[in-house]
Amino acid sequence: MDDLFTPHGSSVEQREKPTELMPLAARMRPETLEEVAGQQHLLAPGKLLRRAIETDRFSSLIFYGPPGVGKTTLAYVIARCTSAYFVMLNGVESNKGEILEKIKEARTRQALHGQRTILFVDELHRFNKAQQDVLLPHLERGTVRFIGATTENPYFAINSAMLSRSQIFPLESVPDAEITALLRRAAADVPRGLGKMPLDITDEAFSHLALKADGDARKALTALEVAALSTPPGEDGRIRIDLAVAEESIQKKAIRYDRMGDGHYDTISAFIKSMRGSDPDAALYWLAFMLNAGEDPRFIARRIVICASEDIGLADSNALRVALDAARAVEMVGMPEGRIPLAHATAYLATAPKSNSAYAALNAAMKDVQEGKTLAVPDHLATPTRKKLARLRGVSEEATQYKYAHDYGEEHFVPQAYLPEGRVYYHPTTNGMELRISERMEYLRRLREQGGQGTPPAR
Repeated sequence: MDDLFTPHGSSVEQREKPTELMPLAARMRPETLEEVAGQQHLLAPGKLLRRAIETDRFSSLIFYGPPGVGKTTLAYVIARCTSAYFVMLNGVESNKGEILEKIKEARTRQALHGQRTILFVDELHRFNKAQQDVLLPHLERGTVRFIGATTENPYFAINSAMLSRSQIFPLESVPDAEITALLRRAAADVPRGLGKMPLDITDEAFSHLALKADGDARKALTALEVAALSTPPGEDGRIRIDLAVAEESIQKKAIRYDRMGDGHYDTISAFIKSMRGSDPDAALYWLAFMLNAGEDPRFIARRIVICASEDIGLADSNALRVALDAARAVEMVGMPEGRIPLAHATAYLATAPKSNSAYAALNAAMKDVQEGKTLAVPDHLATPTRKKLARLRGVSEEATQYKYAHDYGEEHFVPQAYLPEGRVYYHPTTNGMELRISERMEYLRRLREQGGQGTPPAR
């Protein structure tokens, strides 16, 4: 338990002084806002979060973003910028009892020394609802100043009561240029970094580490440390890190893709929108991304089938057949060969003419069904029993007579009402094969206006 009876400053200053036993990423943890890599959309002068930190005017914050972008780092920097005591919990390891103990210590610390406590919870999404609920009354009373960090979308992973009491700030992947600058600083820094080592690092090595880190500053620093510590010095005593050494020092990039979270939904959204937007290159990239990340190919196939009708529709009805054939092929041959028909269908749909007229027409009709007055089936389209009842109500026999379209001329067309009130839902485009449909609909419209029809045969 912390010493609650002796006034002191931030716990970060006392407990997190860099030592050579700590990983390079921990030793190089920024101490000021100016040292934070990336996140200028939040930390540039004048931005809301920066103003809140500099004026020490914030209550509860939630940082949301991928690994290695500085969520924990930012919490440490905030602790250094304020006079608050810093306590860290982990969503995986902490339980309800530990949370309550830290809350009690915070209350005592404030009563004895007038010092507020920042309670930082890493991996906040790992807290269950009961653990999150424990914090709520103390956030409401201001017993602690809360900062949470999560890699999961907080609107899905965090309960609404906590969200309503917190400001959410999304953190983004660190740009390659800023990771490169961070690596150079770490290589030259004597007290915290690798400045004491006789290193010669090429520009290509720095660039490669930054690129392969994929926005993860911690991964880049770890790779740099591995390269420096594992490379033997040359005859002159210098440790040379070139592109070849850098390539060996950083592992193959792991695709950030949670099949139950944002990665899943964001990527399939990009895939569908790329096909809809007629960009086969983008669509094939997102397909490759999902397949490489282990997405279920049957899920991808189902989305291709939906796209074929929703976004291409009657402009090219063959797209639906191609999509269905690809889905069946995936089931039949499995992976990895199943990726080939998926690519076939993806490229076909992306390059096909587009029309959502059938989909839009259905939506309009469903809206009328759900919101409007229910329309009755016209008497002449009803069953014989309904027609008899209509005649008993005084409806003429002619009004209940259905005209069989195939009996009328070469066009097999006769004007008659199929829907009360003459509503129109389907508006064909002039894209692809739908141009012929549009021309056909216009021709039939003129026939209706002219009352044109063939002569039914004698019976």
